[in-house]
Amino acid sequence: METTPLITVEDLRVHFPIYSKGLFRKVAGHVKAVDGVSFSLGRGETLGLVGESGSGKTTIGRAILRALDVTAGSITFQANGDPVDLLALHGSNLKHFRRNMQLIFQDPYASLNPRMTVRDIIAEPLECLNAGSRQEIDEQIRAVAATCKLNVEHLRRFPHAFSGGQRQRICIARALSTHPKFLVCDESVSALDVSIQAEVINLLMDLQQELGLTYLFIAHDLSVVAHISTQVAVLYVGRFTELAPTKELFFKPLHPYTKALMSAVPTIDLDREFNPLKLAGEIPNPAAPPPGCRFHTRCPYAKQICIDEEPEWKQWRPHHYAACHRVAEIN
Repeated sequence: METTPLITVEDLRVHFPIYSKGLFRKVAGHVKAVDGVSFSLGRGETLGLVGESGSGKTTIGRAILRALDVTAGSITFQANGDPVDLLALHGSNLKHFRRNMQLIFQDPYASLNPRMTVRDIIAEPLECLNAGSRQEIDEQIRAVAATCKLNVEHLRRFPHAFSGGQRQRICIARALSTHPKFLVCDESVSALDVSIQAEVINLLMDLQQELGLTYLFIAHDLSVVAHISTQVAVLYVGRFTELAPTKELFFKPLHPYTKALMSAVPTIDLDREFNPLKLAGEIPNPAAPPPGCRFHTRCPYAKQICIDEEPEWKQWRPHHYAACHRVAEIN
């Protein structure tokens, strides 16, 4: 992918301290929620982020938005052609820059204030940034509402008057009100019915084409990820196991964990036998990850080298990366 990177993340680490019990609490360890993740995301692209619950997907999204403290690494954002180190921004500089990055929450029921009208919900980011007079803000609100297929009369209503899909449109309109370049979609369709999911996904794709948006799309549903993503990254216990263009990853996965995920995707092909690869055991504790390859405790191909040595993050095909000692053998 030769597009200009909008966001470049290098060796990102987010560790949360674990405190001992007692009066004088001390740091007894750390939960390594994200432990050395690197990727770049081009303008107008969508990176799908998949993995089991607790693997660190949401933490990556919130770390990029500076909603969490980053332990180590770097996050670079190309703003108007000039690279900006997001970790160096603080106070008013960070507040001003946040107009370029927004978040679409998972639950449209919980993420909207039930005491505010739709107009006030969409206007809140603009008012926080002092984006103009009330008349100017109202003009921007009407424009973004029309873009998200909301009627003008909807702006006077409260969130309880809307269905789940309409509420998510309101969430999207609120995120777009500051004209961002980058959106983190954190399970943004998982709380919706399947038919409504399709409408919201198509709306996000239309907005991407119209406004040139860049998405980090976090999800569990692999079929949704395949539909919207340009490239897909697979996360396991805070680290990437594989990163590749969407079609390449779904049809030619390299890593055993990715193969197990893809084998579990349901199919409507009656002639194809549905035989998902079953993984033994549970996802390891991120506070005490296993040595070597973190997947070796559940991997059917694991050997002694997988226990002793951490696999190298390596490019095996054009734009296709994986971290596994036995890629050449099992493929």
